[in-house]
Amino acid sequence: MLFPDAPSHASRRRAWITRLGAACLALALVTAPATTRAQEAQSLEYQVKAAFLYNFAKFVDWPPTAFPAPETPITIGILGDDPFGGWLDAMVRDKRIDRRRIVVKRLTRPAEATQCHLLFISNSEKTQLGLILAGLKRASVLTVTEVEPGAAVAGIINFTTVGSKIRFEVNEPAATRAHLQISSKLLRLALNPITHT
Repeated sequence: MLFPDAPSHASRRRAWITRLGAACLALALVTAPATTRAQEAQSLEYQVKAAFLYNFAKFVDWPPTAFPAPETPITIGILGDDPFGGWLDAMVRDKRIDRRRIVVKRLTRPAEATQCHLLFISNSEKTQLGLILAGLKRASVLTVTEVEPGAAVAGIINFTTVGSKIRFEVNEPAATRAHLQISSKLLRLALNPITHT
């Protein structure tokens, strides 16, 4: 052979097919409907938030009165539209915190929120957020919202986005009023913890 190092016809064809496949994939990603990409991004966002909710429960102490019996589970409630799909259920399945099971409940009425230990208030309830939080003032419920940073009305913990990262704020005075003790480990991870209201 005059050119022993020259690629064979078969190897050139395989390389061409590989490049074509990569180009088609790139084209598909570019031309994919914006709604599909947005849905995938939202799905990833709420997978991350589901993990956060589970970890919030691990780093909060509720008063003894929040658990009528030793076997009372920790209840995570979702009020309004459920953005988690099955991710939150999968996250807590077979897990325990201080020997307590964790259950997830979908709520349809704000009045049901007092039955929870941790309450995620969906954006679908944004217009009545103030009323919901006011109704929980005397309850030991860890409220979690996702409103603009520094909003006048927000839960004890509020999700926010910094760049492409999901972060959270903690309102310590609101936690104290709810008789909840938040671990210093969690507070250290918070974005600008609120220390007075």
